[in-house]
Amino acid sequence: MDFKKAYLWLILSTLTLVSCQNESQTKSEKENIGSEEIEHPTNKVLLSSEVKWEKLNPARGDQSPQAGTIWGDRKGEVPTGFLAKFTDGFSSPPHIHNATYRAVVIKGSIHNDDPNAANMWMKPGSFWTQPKGESHITSAKGEENIALVEIDKGPYLVQPIEEAYDNGERPINIDVSNIVWLDSKKSNWMNAKSKAKISFLWEANGAKGLFVKLPKGYNGSIKTDGTVLHAVVIQGELNYTLPQNHETKVLDAGSSFSATSKAIHTLANENNEVLLYIRTNGSIKMD
Repeated sequence: MDFKKAYLWLILSTLTLVSCQNESQTKSEKENIGSEEIEHPTNKVLLSSEVKWEKLNPARGDQSPQAGTIWGDRKGEVPTGFLAKFTDGFSSPPHIHNATYRAVVIKGSIHNDDPNAANMWMKPGSFWTQPKGESHITSAKGEENIALVEIDKGPYLVQPIEEAYDNGERPINIDVSNIVWLDSKKSNWMNAKSKAKISFLWEANGAKGLFVKLPKGYNGSIKTDGTVLHAVVIQGELNYTLPQNHETKVLDAGSSFSATSKAIHTLANENNEVLLYIRTNGSIKMD
């Protein structure tokens, strides 16, 4: 082999080696996306069995629904999310609230509307809003009736209809059958191969609420970058692995997880589809 041929062979060999190294590095980077670690994770879990219940409206005594705080403080002036539990056959007298709330049915059937409206029973996975100042009633039927309720600012008060007023907002009732779902082809909040689906429900004052649906057999992660993240299991059962100690918790309906900084939430569900409600002030990315 003469000098020129040897030199050319050396150059080609070097270029091939560099190309292979770059390809290997790119492949390795892709494979390690899911194993990214946060230096100081803030992930927390609250199981439904750990929720502390108290009377939602103490003035009604034993007829009051029960309330269990998930985040915030119903008696304070901060964003708050809580579970509301109603007995079978419950029906409130007409009343108003001093704060607009959003809600999601978790268990049973719930009706929320104008006092003169016909019953429209919302099943688990349904979403509704109740504007402050507007007269309404809330009813429930079923062996167990639970809803997630959230407000942007408390305190959460029940007031008489004599104080009703129109603040310009209008109520929203979306039955579970009318939820509009986006897949990875219609939303860049999911990786291209993701089987998860998303539905955007509301956005206000830098925060947003959305549904996430994870298919049966899902094994992946949700990456979040906000300083506020509250996720509540609405339907199904989910395995959640805490990054701090790699302990896996089983989250059933009414359980929740949260974070106060950039986070990776490692999730798996083997036997059922899972529906999550998420409130955040950032964006998310799903496998």
